Amino acid sequence: MINGITGAHWLMYSNDTEADRVFFRDVVGFPAVDAGEGWLIFVLPPSEMGVHPGDGKFMLGHADHNLTRAVLYLMCDDVRAVVKSLEARNVPHAPIAEAQWGQYTIVQLPSGGEIGLYQPTHPRAV
Repeated sequence: MINGITGAHWLMYSNDTEADRVFFRDVVGFPAVDAGEGWLIFVLPPSEMGVHPGDGKFMLGHADHNLTRAVLYLMCDDVRAVVKSLEARNVPHAPIAEAQWGQYTIVQLPSGGEIGLYQPTHPRAV
């Protein structure tokens, strides 16, 4: 690893930033710091990154550059237990499905955006 890299900062775009920030803070329970004016920066659990083939449409303009887009899946040890907890908080989600890489669902954010949630069956990097 290149000396000096200390972490990763993931950007999530939202049509309702306040509602999604409240979701990650109050429903999911991620701790956060306020960077000013309610702009929350969340502590995330340990993470890993898989590089997947794309179709050439995975670019997003940011900071005057075309940056690669990313997709967020939160990982868990028991997807059914986490879904039960989300259901208790009235969080909409897709049915749990099976894939070669694990059991997963798609969770709807208050803004209408969606993130993945999965219990991996592949070897984990963390």
